[in-house]
Amino acid sequence: MKRLVLASHNEGKIREIRGILAPLDIEVIPQAQLKVSEPDEPHGTFIENALTKARYASLLTGLPALADDSGLCVEILDGGPGVHSARFAGEPRSDERNNDRLLELLARSESRTAHYYCVLVLMRHAQDPRPLIAEGEWRGEILRERRGTGGFGYDPLFLDPLLGKSGAELPMDEKNRVSHRGKALALLVQKLKDRDEALSSQAADRI
Repeated sequence: MKRLVLASHNEGKIREIRGILAPLDIEVIPQAQLKVSEPDEPHGTFIENALTKARYASLLTGLPALADDSGLCVEILDGGPGVHSARFAGEPRSDERNNDRLLELLARSESRTAHYYCVLVLMRHAQDPRPLIAEGEWRGEILRERRGTGGFGYDPLFLDPLLGKSGAELPMDEKNRVSHRGKALALLVQKLKDRDEALSSQAADRI
């Protein structure tokens, strides 16, 4: 598999995923480049939405498809904004307004524990009965004001306590090492290698 369609229009996600998959010599083609629109995401769980996006992109392009569904889960908000992270402040989507709303909701709260969550789904074709699935978490807390100018989404408000930096203050390579998406991609890459090794072993046994 040397080409796959990435079922995302999010430029930040596209940059991160391309950077991590680059060493595998896999060409990552954003779905917008192939004139694929974003499907509805009606489900209440990340995994269901990721499966929907991957299947849709693969069906329309005939290529293997990789979909990411991820978001911010804040403990005191019962896991919200969760699957609604991108549209937390309504349409049109705006990172700035989403962050403003989060700060407003947590203004009087001392509990600011949160985590980013990511699930990746890789389908070899639209009817793939065994898609590869990988998950990742990035645990931290919500700051009271923005810090940093990098990243995207809620990164300016998300503090990694171990590093003492917000997601927006981390260089890309460091963020990819510790983030929810970086961890999920690392696991997905390992699963790809394991599958390739298993297939090679099976082929050798038949010789």
